[in-house]
Amino acid sequence: MANANNLGLTPEQLARLTVVDHPLVQHKLSILRDEQTGTKQFRDLVRELALFEGYEATRDFGLEPMQVKTPLEECTCQHLAGKKVAIVPILRAGLGMVDGILDLIPAARVGHVGMERDPKTHEPHEYYCKLPPDVEQRTCLIVDPMLATGGSATAAIQYLRDAGVRDIRLLVLVAAPEGVRAVLDYDPDVRLYTCALDRELNDSAYILPGLGDAGDRIFGTR
Repeated sequence: MANANNLGLTPEQLARLTVVDHPLVQHKLSILRDEQTGTKQFRDLVRELALFEGYEATRDFGLEPMQVKTPLEECTCQHLAGKKVAIVPILRAGLGMVDGILDLIPAARVGHVGMERDPKTHEPHEYYCKLPPDVEQRTCLIVDPMLATGGSATAAIQYLRDAGVRDIRLLVLVAAPEGVRAVLDYDPDVRLYTCALDRELNDSAYILPGLGDAGDRIFGTR
């Protein structure tokens, strides 16, 4: 596995990278990687890991006081200070992470960005995009289980920037060093969250050790 301090990132880039290394996350990730893990369990684990990442990605959301009357007395509590959130999965594997984030933020809107990778050049091509009409007013959480070359992620980030989005956070489960560098080099403000930094990409741009094709394993296809 890679170490964040050995990726050749600047201090500013390191500050925008969060590795979610909670023991339960690492335990669930070990099951997710196992080739014997079936489709239902794989899908459930992706949802659970997305929820864990959602906690970290929203840790800095602002709060404001509100008065609440309990069964015994009135007290001052804290609630979110008007944050609006959009979840933007990169199709199709990103769909597996959406419900985990919605478990955490039920009022979030959901957009979709469809990207497919050219099997020869490994370059992404957009084939579909649908975003909430007020997306530029929202914190956007782009979700995709795998960050390999970074091509699809940077294309999605650029699409959201073009739509006027200022606060973009990319949530992935497994990342290759090449993809991490590509994303953090590409956009000076995007924040990146991952559960694991893997070793490298192979000649076919698959992450090693990785977990296989996330889309196929989520949806039971080949």
